[in-house]
Amino acid sequence: MAEIAFDNSYAALPDGFYSKQPPHPVSNPSLITFNGGLSKRLGVDLPDQIDKALLFSGNHVPGGADPLAQLYAGHQFGNFNPQLGDGRAVLLGEIVAPDGKRFDMQLKGAGRTPYSRNGDGRAALGPVLREYIVSEAMAALGVPTTRALAAVRSGEQVYRETALPGAVLTRIASSHIRVGTFQIFAARGDLEALRILFEYTRDRHYPDAETPIDMLSAVMARQADLVAQWLSLGFIHGVMNTDNCTLSGETIDYGPCAFMDDFHSDRVFSSIDHMGRYAYSSQADVIVWNMAQLATSLLPLMSDRDSAIEQMQSLIGTMPDMLRAAWLTHFAPKIGIADPEPEDAKLITSLLSAMQSGQADFTNTFYGLGDDTAADHFADPSAFGEWQSTWKARIASETDPETVMREANPALIPRNHRIEEAIQAALTEDDAPFHRLNAAFATPFSANDDVADLRQAPLPNERISATFCGT
Repeated sequence: MAEIAFDNSYAALPDGFYSKQPPHPVSNPSLITFNGGLSKRLGVDLPDQIDKALLFSGNHVPGGADPLAQLYAGHQFGNFNPQLGDGRAVLLGEIVAPDGKRFDMQLKGAGRTPYSRNGDGRAALGPVLREYIVSEAMAALGVPTTRALAAVRSGEQVYRETALPGAVLTRIASSHIRVGTFQIFAARGDLEALRILFEYTRDRHYPDAETPIDMLSAVMARQADLVAQWLSLGFIHGVMNTDNCTLSGETIDYGPCAFMDDFHSDRVFSSIDHMGRYAYSSQADVIVWNMAQLATSLLPLMSDRDSAIEQMQSLIGTMPDMLRAAWLTHFAPKIGIADPEPEDAKLITSLLSAMQSGQADFTNTFYGLGDDTAADHFADPSAFGEWQSTWKARIASETDPETVMREANPALIPRNHRIEEAIQAALTEDDAPFHRLNAAFATPFSANDDVADLRQAPLPNERISATFCGT
């Protein structure tokens, strides 16, 4: 049996933080892909004779593992659910990489847990492939994210609206601690568990934080920068519930997510987001709201409640400005400005407004600024021409705007219709499109001729307007 050098600190926390259980075996596992580059990053050396399908399906639990399902709560579309937890995932254990950084290794689709809430605990092939493609593309784009180590067909059917092939994803994360992890103990009034969780999270992610307020401030900074990166790439998370908001500052849960094609500030893709709570333009507001829920959960740890409330309200009040600063930091290079001034925000927003009225493709327009093809992506190029003259005057004083733009604007993003093509092919056991996408998205800033088709915006009949939760 394979052995992995696990070092399981979360499993050493009190029993009330999780339920220990192994993954449930599947009937006929077969490996779709294994991420060798990530394996090296983790320092996980698996000999060739190790059957990776058995290992990453959960059929063979590696030596050193201490599998468990984590407990947490969460606000889902603004409504508090007092108990959620890993309903279809099992944390195998933690790995300390050669550089000393700690990572969780989790199997998604590993079967029922005490938190499954009438679910089957399994994952369908499509959502597993989507998460693998998008999370690895996000990593290549430089966005903090969970990673995908392996994908395995289960050889079993899962039943949603119809019968679908099942699969298991191996997810790697700096941790799976969420805002919802704090919420469950705060809601229960379990101050001892809340204190233990704070100390554990601080030691794991924020060793310089002396107080809960210090940690809240640090989490806010990471989340503000993360959401600004999403916005700069036209990414819509789709389900920014507090149980999908990590304390590490990594993007997690790639269910109803999407990258925009033509820009619209109020774009929604999630099939269940009927009110647009998690629309593109709402994501900055939502992360402030999520951080306020974290502040509320940390409040019981403070000895002087009135003073703590005042400090936390003041701190949360700074987050909109923090987000605006991060937004400018990530958007300015996209138009060739390395060191932006506050007034440059107007130049960027005026381009976005022109893009929206001109139905311009988000990714291709920004990439086109660097090769003078941006106007080609507007239904009415004159709208771009009016903006272009102002922009040209602004960047005339920049040292090397072309290089700045080239490093900030990807040529490739995982477009919905391409992901769907790969999924549909995989349903017929053809994994070639899936592998092609992963290979292309590993270098998203390259515009090679052999991936020219992946750069194209979808035709009207190729558009996908809704994405779905993988539960």
